[in-house]
Amino acid sequence: MLKVASKGYIRKICSFEASAAVVRVTFATGPSPLPILPIATSQLHLGCAGWSLPREQWPIFPEQGTHLQRYSARFPAVEINSSFYRPHRPATYAKWADSVPPGFRFSVKVPKQITHERRLRDCEGLVDEFLGQCSQLGEKLGCLLIQLPPSLAFEATVGESFFKALRDRYQGHAVLEPRHPSWLAEHVTALLQDERIGRVAADPSPLPDCDQPAGWPGVRYYRLHGSPRIYHSSYEDTWLEQLAEQLNREPAIPTWCIFDNTASGAAIPDALRLEMHMNSAPDNKKRPVAGSTVTMSPASPRLGGRKKALCLSRLIPLTEVVKFQCPISTPLNP
Repeated sequence: MLKVASKGYIRKICSFEASAAVVRVTFATGPSPLPILPIATSQLHLGCAGWSLPREQWPIFPEQGTHLQRYSARFPAVEINSSFYRPHRPATYAKWADSVPPGFRFSVKVPKQITHERRLRDCEGLVDEFLGQCSQLGEKLGCLLIQLPPSLAFEATVGESFFKALRDRYQGHAVLEPRHPSWLAEHVTALLQDERIGRVAADPSPLPDCDQPAGWPGVRYYRLHGSPRIYHSSYEDTWLEQLAEQLNREPAIPTWCIFDNTASGAAIPDALRLEMHMNSAPDNKKRPVAGSTVTMSPASPRLGGRKKALCLSRLIPLTEVVKFQCPISTPLNP
């Protein structure tokens, strides 16, 4: 039975992977030991826009590794914004995918060449090029983010052609962040639903009634830019508590919650506080955050190596249990 410091015994193992250098265990804790069993992955992808780590936040992340590796030890998802400004080589996406845990997911912002320069017109070639790059993330490509300029009004022929071209090439989750009111019309919402495109809930939103997810209901995406000072301000605890209640209501729906208030370093602390509020909800309303992990670094390739360094990232209640086929009895000594 695995034991973690003074936190009690691990109740359920959620996932397990081992290599010669690292053993990674995802778990929930409880007051008494139970048989070691894993759990299904959560549908909540909580993270930030980018993985830059402000120096004052370094103590909560592992000391070793790249910024992305350290970030992914603490958060289960990230939004790549740099793809909006410039292309990345397929090998770069592949390297990023290889450096994060199996349950980690990337959301990738569609390039401005497509959304702002071509304005969704005649851009099949650019879509092919972009998908050829970011598809190297493999199964860790979790969502595409399509942010439109405020001046881009909806035109039926253009919108229908673009979404058809996208869906002919890509079947995964995709969300739209429109910033012109014409995109809020009922017939546009019907188009998004037909093409399985979610509409982003943005805060602050330049459009009325766009603070809640809409469009296709099969995915939800919250982009939190900071308020009142966009990209800079932290969120108040009362606001985060309300958001936590929302996120806990429909745990079966794949949901992204991305903090984009990165300019003054508020994103990481806000994401951590949101996670805290979600975990402090009553037991029957809690929703696990995807990818909660503990990382051990054995002194040798053997699982029973004597010296182990433990980085405890989250303690999250989990419920759904499936069979685990590899029993473990090694104590963890932090």
